[in-house]
Amino acid sequence: MATISYRNIPIDGVNVFYREAGTQHVQTLILLHGFPSSSHMFRNLLPTLAEHFHVVAPDYPGYGYSECPSVEQFTYTFDHLEEMIEKVVSALKLPFFSIYVQDYGAPVGFRLAVKHPEMIEAIISQNGNAYQEGLTSFWDAARPFWSNRNAETEKPIRNLLTQESTIWQYTHGVRQKDHISPDAWTFDQWGLNRPGNAEIQLALFEDYRNNPPLYPQWHEYFRHYQPPLLAVWGKNDPIFGPDGAEAFKQDLPQSEVYLLDTGHFALEEDGDVIAQHIIRFLTTREPK
Repeated sequence: MATISYRNIPIDGVNVFYREAGTQHVQTLILLHGFPSSSHMFRNLLPTLAEHFHVVAPDYPGYGYSECPSVEQFTYTFDHLEEMIEKVVSALKLPFFSIYVQDYGAPVGFRLAVKHPEMIEAIISQNGNAYQEGLTSFWDAARPFWSNRNAETEKPIRNLLTQESTIWQYTHGVRQKDHISPDAWTFDQWGLNRPGNAEIQLALFEDYRNNPPLYPQWHEYFRHYQPPLLAVWGKNDPIFGPDGAEAFKQDLPQSEVYLLDTGHFALEEDGDVIAQHIIRFLTTREPK
């Protein structure tokens, strides 16, 4: 079993935590987590992948073990999260890498890919959306908040920060709920319950409205650069539906799409299956 290192790096005055394993002379894979998780979501995947790749899994500011500056001290937008990850990549001197994107990791990772297409070797999307087809009715509650943020429109968004909602994200659509470790939602909820974190999450959820308008730009990147893409998708995800996985084929006809009988956090139930897909997918391709 590969040894995992737990490290911190200062980026623009913010302490960013990341997990790292594997040797740097092989392919690098950057794991970009979703909401309301952190690199903790990769706790089981990372040691398996590290037998084959150099793997880096950072926590965004406001998540996991990274610092959580207040919304007055730090601009919580997806543009800014991408800039922070870009600076982590630069500090670690990573010239080429593949990205694994899930949930919030998609708008972070696809921004990075558009800015630096020369760095991206391949993309693994695990319920990381880039198409209107992937947006389910879950997002209906967000639209009033996006158009007119106030105490009333904030209510359904604040409900997403409760333990009940966090457990729902992990257990909805899975085959066997008693196979999902409570460590996952317990750690996430610890992060959400920190003082000031609710305002951080509200700021990012408000900024999420700026992601769908970027979809055409991401599609153009796909069409022009044709990055190898593997979609391994929990098809019972109530947030990003399986049509979002199939949609990649519109712009990347050579992409591989696998729909798994599980939910939003597919690693919790099908981590071994996903790991084997990734290992096969990346090791059969020539790195840059």
